Amino acid sequence: MNITFRQLKLFLALANTGSVSAAARSVHVTQPTASMQLKEVTQAVGMPLYEVISKKIYLTDMGKELATTAREMVQTWDAFQQNVDGARGLKRGKLRVAVVSTATYFMPRLIGSFCKKYPEIDVSLEILNRDGVVHRMKANLDDLYIMSQPPVDAGLADDVFMDNPLVVIAASSDQLTRRASIAISALADSRFILREKGSGTRMGVDQFFKKNKFRPDIRMELGSNEAIKEAVAGGLGIGVVSRHALHGLQKEHGVATMDVEGFPILSNWHIVHPLSKRLSPIACAFKAHLLNEVDHRPVRQRPAAGAHRAEEPA
Repeated sequence: MNITFRQLKLFLALANTGSVSAAARSVHVTQPTASMQLKEVTQAVGMPLYEVISKKIYLTDMGKELATTAREMVQTWDAFQQNVDGARGLKRGKLRVAVVSTATYFMPRLIGSFCKKYPEIDVSLEILNRDGVVHRMKANLDDLYIMSQPPVDAGLADDVFMDNPLVVIAASSDQLTRRASIAISALADSRFILREKGSGTRMGVDQFFKKNKFRPDIRMELGSNEAIKEAVAGGLGIGVVSRHALHGLQKEHGVATMDVEGFPILSNWHIVHPLSKRLSPIACAFKAHLLNEVDHRPVRQRPAAGAHRAEEPA
């Protein structure tokens, strides 16, 4: 087969974007040129690589195999280029990081401080729910992955780099926010607003409830911390979120934390990647940056009853 490296990168862009026009923009060619090049790749393989159904592109099994091969080749080449740049004393290239949505409350600051050290590095940040991040990790689409509940028995390199305390919140006008040491059983009649099943926060909360033999009355399951805070502020129930989701803007969000026994639930943020993956110099530098920059002190406990916690920075 006579397929150029540029054509492989174009096909990989097609696999990643699901669109010929988007793939063309990604590799800086016109759409007619991209269509012609993709046709040449298909002819070189001699088998259909993708099909168009209702204007959407779907890879065939052979197309998926080619995309996997192309991704491995591109990543190996990128790592070689980074090694060459490193040997010449340069730090440039691209870093790909996928994070769960709750991590967006702190990851942009950490990425910003990293980019100040290495201004020639371009960072691609994918923000998804936990299932989406796990899917990208299985497909080997990124360099590093940030989540609070890594898959077990997945053959991962796993580094804990920051606390992720889960707290109970209520509307700031709720008298429960002024009580001390509320037993979890005292919340049996409360309506809960929780993250969707499968999210890292929900997994941690469900484990806690199961351990304490508590069955919450779940009123809503929402896909974002912001939606939960707004629902709680509106008096629809009490919620459980990562303390990192509390900006310190109590008037805006109208919520405060509750002093519930067993909370905060202590969990952690993890930097993970497959054990078999050879990290690029840039990925290694970013991983070291996270481990060095983050405050590793133990999670602070809730102050005396009556003190609102929503105004505290995470």
